[in-house]
Amino acid sequence: MTRVAAIDCGTNTIRLLIADARYDDGRLGLEPVARRNEIVRLGQGVDRTGRLDPAALERTLAVVEDYAADCRAHGAQQRRFVATSATRDADNREEFIAGVRAALGVDPEVITGQEEARLSFAGSLLGVGGNAERLVVDLGGGSTELVLGTGEPRAAISLDVGSVRITERHLAGGVTPDAEAAARAEVRALLDEAADAVDLSAPERIVGLAGTVTTVTAHALGLEAFEPEAIDGAELSAEQVAASCRAILHSTPAQRESWGYLAPGRRDVIAAGALVWQEVVERVAAETSAAGRPLRGVITSLHDILDGIALSLIEDAPAIEGAPARP
Repeated sequence: MTRVAAIDCGTNTIRLLIADARYDDGRLGLEPVARRNEIVRLGQGVDRTGRLDPAALERTLAVVEDYAADCRAHGAQQRRFVATSATRDADNREEFIAGVRAALGVDPEVITGQEEARLSFAGSLLGVGGNAERLVVDLGGGSTELVLGTGEPRAAISLDVGSVRITERHLAGGVTPDAEAAARAEVRALLDEAADAVDLSAPERIVGLAGTVTTVTAHALGLEAFEPEAIDGAELSAEQVAASCRAILHSTPAQRESWGYLAPGRRDVIAAGALVWQEVVERVAAETSAAGRPLRGVITSLHDILDGIALSLIEDAPAIEGAPARP
């Protein structure tokens, strides 16, 4: 049995999945052994300075040390560490790479936005399979990937927009009318660029990944805490998503603190994340409606780039193509 360890280090969070390969009817899947998720805000200030902040580096490398201990304790035979938007943008990323190498014993990979999109799509198939055309949207802290396809990607783009980046650029001083308008204008301009690479009128459904999406879904479902069983695979209308995004965008600090599904480290950036998610969903809904193929729904998946990284460590990972649809 192959036991692998996947680490996804993004702009806001760093996550670990240790899993065994599993085969169902000849199709490859994953049997999780351990999962961890820590908000470290590695991308703190990177958009402004172009460098990783020393305190953010220290926080992140301390978690990497913990994850390395978990890998040893669980006997993970293969390990892959993937770093995404914040590390791509940082002039001093070599310092981070050296620290990860020393702790984990493997070189971290600073992947391109296209590779990030491919891995996100592969991971999402473990949760939402089937033959319907879907737009997979991985909304992170520093970047957002849009990937169109069925069993495999046929078009993809990575946009420099995310919850941390939009917060630092526009909403750090609060959600004022002018700040909101500027943030929306930037997101809409990037979606115009995305439409040149990805046909936003084509998907039957949107599949949303990552923390902002799960938070919006929990809000729309009226949950009191983070409930994976309720969130994973939940299907909402575009109108439901937009309504929760607007409510979150204009929520008070007290409201955000009361939401048991919203991690403390995400409270200051969730407004920006909700704004981005609303813009994406409403744009796709408008494009599909105009094409005479109204969007059928927005699905949330807890299977994402982390699962894709783990699958990439298993020799026959392409066998996930055509994975069975969720009942």
